[in-house]
Amino acid sequence: MTGVPAGGDVLIRTPQWLQPAAARTFARLFVPGDETLIHGESRAQAVVDRILELSDDAAEETLARTLDRFAGRHRDLPATLERNCQLVAHRLGREITAGTRRRLLIGAYFTQEYALEAAALFNPSMVAHPDQTGCQPGEVRFIMSLRAIGEGHLSSIEFRTGTIEANAHIRLDSPGRFVDTGRSQPVPSDCDPSRYTVVFDERSVVSERVLWPAAPAESNGMEDARFVRFADGGDATYYATYTAFDGSEVAPHLLETADFQTFTACPLSGPSARNKGMALFPRRVGGRFAALSRWDRESNAVAYSDDGRHWDEAVTIQVPERPWELTQLGNCGSPIETPVGWLVFTHGVGPMRDYAIGAIVLDLDEPERLIAALPAPLLVAEGAERVGYVPNVVYSCGAMRHGGSVVLPYGCSDSSVRIAVVDLGLLLDRLLAR
Repeated sequence: MTGVPAGGDVLIRTPQWLQPAAARTFARLFVPGDETLIHGESRAQAVVDRILELSDDAAEETLARTLDRFAGRHRDLPATLERNCQLVAHRLGREITAGTRRRLLIGAYFTQEYALEAAALFNPSMVAHPDQTGCQPGEVRFIMSLRAIGEGHLSSIEFRTGTIEANAHIRLDSPGRFVDTGRSQPVPSDCDPSRYTVVFDERSVVSERVLWPAAPAESNGMEDARFVRFADGGDATYYATYTAFDGSEVAPHLLETADFQTFTACPLSGPSARNKGMALFPRRVGGRFAALSRWDRESNAVAYSDDGRHWDEAVTIQVPERPWELTQLGNCGSPIETPVGWLVFTHGVGPMRDYAIGAIVLDLDEPERLIAALPAPLLVAEGAERVGYVPNVVYSCGAMRHGGSVVLPYGCSDSSVRIAVVDLGLLLDRLLAR
């Protein structure tokens, strides 16, 4: 099994290599255990009582030291501490009567810094930025989503931004200084907790924004977002399918945004909305929403929906048949429209759980009809790419076309992220060669 060598005629790897940064933290609620003490009082209540019993001098000295150590690492730490004090009071079912400074101190004892990508940063997708201000001719700004994993193996969705130059060179922006998990709230008049909205502070930049689990169905993580710019007449909308994980079950959910500042989330339903790895087409096909599905957990399929929420039974289009994909197949993000058909990057799993990225072409009008498939992988893990949390994995959640190139970001061994640039014309020639 061989892929196209780096520097070959179809695909090259760029120098960028994103590694997880443990220094990227946000302040989240911390409750030191809910068990009841022998005297019948919860640990949280006991901690609050101890804080209230501190002398004014001790309380003020402790708060001042805490703010001195941590305030510079977060955009508005006092507001976070006040909010967490209110959350603790709600949990305890009682009002905390104390002055502002003492309330901030209570909030500090119930707050922790969380390094959201300390364990891993991987499985990216890429779309054109909704704001192309400042681009030079031939350039396009992009947003790249990433799956981050921190303490407790909790997955969240991060972002980075950058520019693809006219010659397909990549420039990545430095991420913003702070991390913002936004404010989530239920969708009005909807009793399903999986339907909610997240709004981010307008002072934050996209690379500071993190989609953090907010619903019971995703309490153990939001995984592998596949973002796509959906243009179907009028203004474009950005959608992303992702995997919600509650610790025992996985389910496909959907994100929607116009500006990457306000997001709505909801679950997907129907017989083809099962398992991991759904990916939306970037426009309607035959008047309906279309998506790639892996509803049987091992094959690639196409499904349709009238509203983009409920998905009918899928039609299998590709089954494992080559040595490098016999364990299972899946997609590597949304299809890319070309004059000859829908280009789909795929992943296959072979011996020793060795992953590879391939490619197929589907008919534009009837995407359930497979036109061509690469007989050999396009990309396999090489060298240091093979080393990580899950070795020998290359995996992408979405590529982006720019002129005659396709920029393909990919995760390396569930640990880090690299970027490859694919010559679209040469790839299509190789796919369609008879």
